[in-house]
Amino acid sequence: MLDALTLDQLRTFVTIADSGSFRSAARTLSRVQSGVSVAIANLETTLGLELFDRSGHRPVLTAQGRVLLGNARDIILRVDVLRAQARGFAHGVETELAISVDTLYPMREVARAISRMRDDFPAVAMRVWAEPLGGPLDALRKRRCALAVMVGEDFRDPRIKFEPLLSIRQVAVVASTHPLALSKAGQPMELMDVADHLQIVLSDPSDLSAGQDFGVVSPKTCRVNTQDTKHNLILGGAGWGRLPYWLVRRDLEQGTLVHLNVSALGREGEATSSAYLAHRRDEALGPAAQTLSDLLIGHERDHSFQS
Repeated sequence: MLDALTLDQLRTFVTIADSGSFRSAARTLSRVQSGVSVAIANLETTLGLELFDRSGHRPVLTAQGRVLLGNARDIILRVDVLRAQARGFAHGVETELAISVDTLYPMREVARAISRMRDDFPAVAMRVWAEPLGGPLDALRKRRCALAVMVGEDFRDPRIKFEPLLSIRQVAVVASTHPLALSKAGQPMELMDVADHLQIVLSDPSDLSAGQDFGVVSPKTCRVNTQDTKHNLILGGAGWGRLPYWLVRRDLEQGTLVHLNVSALGREGEATSSAYLAHRRDEALGPAAQTLSDLLIGHERDHSFQS
């Protein structure tokens, strides 16, 4: 009897669970509500159990339905991956390739990989976005890009495959003319020492971190949309913040920026995060994207930006 299961039934099941009602699922699937109801009824008959409790105003997953929902999602994902791989075999070279890169990651490393990729694919047009926080994952979810470079462990999605790249070292810094530098230079500091001063922080262009803050310890904040803006505001003495070491190394060596030893932000005010190259599991990479992916992964095995 289980051989009568169809992928359409499983997609309908998942869509109802995600949208919260048969009517919303029908709208999402561009079908009439009666067709959605018939599909679920047939699925329940095939499985020999009820997936939804329909006694209330809205359908509610039964205990068995909650368990089977995860299995249904897994089956759909695997089928989508299979289809994507088949499409990839049949397709030629991309006309355009887009990549979203976390602002913590050194863009020059992406540039080197793109330059080498274009030796083999000179006709492929490129689009490159620099986005903080949830921006790269959001770009993948919305299919604005084929590849994304992400930093840290805060944003994950089972539909996205992650390949490790290098480690990114971040340091808390402030301008040498700032009161924090003049009074606390080189000394171990507590959170209360920096909490009274303006902290420059990046805003998330996506809604993935709504209601969350990462590394924000001061009630006084200035939120910016680019890493360059954050860097320049800190250099100009507007406030303090964390920046990738590769970006501020020269400033620290020249003395225009001072390292803040705030232990609560990491040992000696430093934190190291892993970077990842990511792409959707349900969409096969084209030849140019696969080459760029291989170049980034292969190149970063021999490099590190911890120091």
